[in-house]
Amino acid sequence: MKYDPIDASLFAENRKRVLAELPTDAFAVFHSADIPWRSADGSMRFIQNSDLFYLTGVDQEDTMLILDPGADDPEKRELLFVRETSEEIAIWEGEKLSREQAVDVSGGASVKWNDRFLTTFRRLMRRKKRVFLNHNEYPRLGVPIFYTPDDRFRKECQQEYPNHQFERLGPIMHRLRQVKSQVEIDLLQHACDITGKGFRRVLKFIRPGVKEYEVEAELLHEFMMHGARGFAYE
Repeated sequence: MKYDPIDASLFAENRKRVLAELPTDAFAVFHSADIPWRSADGSMRFIQNSDLFYLTGVDQEDTMLILDPGADDPEKRELLFVRETSEEIAIWEGEKLSREQAVDVSGGASVKWNDRFLTTFRRLMRRKKRVFLNHNEYPRLGVPIFYTPDDRFRKECQQEYPNHQFERLGPIMHRLRQVKSQVEIDLLQHACDITGKGFRRVLKFIRPGVKEYEVEAELLHEFMMHGARGFAYE
């Protein structure tokens, strides 16, 4: 990744806070975002599901997280599933996290390859009465124009387990994420500092006749020179 590693204690503490909100007769499931495909094997830039990143720090696709507060074994309360990588994947798609790296990045979650996810999920569904699932509940979203992995998974669960009780993660996540830790405040300040450097660069560059895309290029150059992947909002 281009940006500096984030203090993994942030993600460990965030999982702890969510676990404290869940009843012991239930568990929660989070999914990563999809890679937006353009055509054939061409894709657009991947942007992670912010809830999954908030809880794990993992910035790659095909990732799932299960939080089970009622697990007798503490090692099974935070189960992180990542895609198994290979030399071929590294060549064609770029480097992916190993299990050991995922443990470090997440701040100590128990990591498995994601081909174990469904087996683990179904085992928990046999033992639990309720499951908390994620969904984009942004009030101004309107009618969704696409289905996320969370949306698809929720629909499949409701079809396969019609007698289970499905709960919303949205109210829990929204409330917890409103309060920022010191690590998050420092990250926000770092982003503000980079933005300030970008505007100061543009002030020195801009003059009559300069094209808008040239101004954009100056901003992007400054942001990326300081470790950002690009603009925050695109």
